[in-house]
Amino acid sequence: MSGLFEQKRIAKKNWIGALGAVVLTAAGLFASPSPAKAVSLDAALNEQIVMVPAVSGGRTVELETTVFKPPGNGPFPLVVMNHGKALGNPRSQNRDRFLVISREFVKRGYAVVIPMRTGFSKSTGEYVDLGCDMTAHGYSQAEDLIGTLQYLRMQPWADSERVVVAGQSYGGLTALAFGTQQFPGVKGLINFAGGLKMHGGSCRWQDSLEQAFAAYGSKTALPSLWFYGENDHHFGPELASRLHNAYVKAGGMAKLVAYGPFKKDAHGMSGSRDGVKIWWPETEKFLRDLGMPTETVLALDDEIKIPQTQYASVDNVDAIPFLRDRGREQYRAFLNKSYPRAFAISASGAWSWVEDGDDPVQQALADCQKNSSEPCKLYAVDNNVVWANDQLPVMATGTTTPTSATAAAPNPDTSKLTGP
Repeated sequence: MSGLFEQKRIAKKNWIGALGAVVLTAAGLFASPSPAKAVSLDAALNEQIVMVPAVSGGRTVELETTVFKPPGNGPFPLVVMNHGKALGNPRSQNRDRFLVISREFVKRGYAVVIPMRTGFSKSTGEYVDLGCDMTAHGYSQAEDLIGTLQYLRMQPWADSERVVVAGQSYGGLTALAFGTQQFPGVKGLINFAGGLKMHGGSCRWQDSLEQAFAAYGSKTALPSLWFYGENDHHFGPELASRLHNAYVKAGGMAKLVAYGPFKKDAHGMSGSRDGVKIWWPETEKFLRDLGMPTETVLALDDEIKIPQTQYASVDNVDAIPFLRDRGREQYRAFLNKSYPRAFAISASGAWSWVEDGDDPVQQALADCQKNSSEPCKLYAVDNNVVWANDQLPVMATGTTTPTSATAAAPNPDTSKLTGP
């Protein structure tokens, strides 16, 4: 597999410079002949969406890539963050933004780059399911990172000699697989609950995952930092210990941070603002050991600020307009959810609630709108009613994957519900 990676790298050098990246910024539109669907971008983090050229499975693809940067021209040290896989069709997966993680790094002077891999979201190409071969899964996904990092090496704002590659869930597996490639400028790896879980069938996926981690550890010279929680519903403490032992015994360098229970499922810890106090102190030490920056250089406000109204008390379920019985039942459920949280409604009767994550406000509005022909508006945020009869739709800047449970196939790292 290493030889295959080397061939991809050589081939990419021959064509990547000739391809221009398609960009959507917080201040502009796609440089594309076809109109783009409206996208909410975070101006405070200088958010952009770039279609990055890459080679995947021998074919040229374009990866929908989110970029967050501090103010200025750089060059900025880089964090390349890799996403997981929700149940269902990868094409239906939303663009990952990891705003909790991104904010912590941007305010310390880093640019954060989040590529959606081949076949996910709006990235071109087709996702290839390699069955029970976890080693091959990781290597296949890691191919896309070569194109991303080659692109970054051509950007004047990117310090391609100071790079950390990280990932959550399937993205953690991807990051560890990529670590075998000795890519220039990459200093270390961060693994947030990395792995891939198979649902149903006869696959002994835990054993295959252990073999994959041993294979990666035997070929990786980079130090790595791992986070696995006690109540992770995908990769529990016993499996996390097996994976770590396999990696280290094979020669890999990894520090396992095995923390306690985190909310309902530790698998989503990295997507929660409450998780920062778990992962940042260890990450700060790790970065210092790598000679990477850790001091705050930019002040960012991470609070959701939407003014409270006097429309009704937050626990007055009967006061909510438009909702049918099921919607009111779910509003009662919403009142028992943890902060941050948001509940959105529409004149069509549609509704959605989201708890946790970096921006439940934007997610609740987006999920509600999927089921509504009328504009969705916020009714409640945290413990405040923000609804007014004459209000216009409220849009918030900045999102990340929240903790939620949906009426459709849920993202395993989220907790939300939408209807009717």
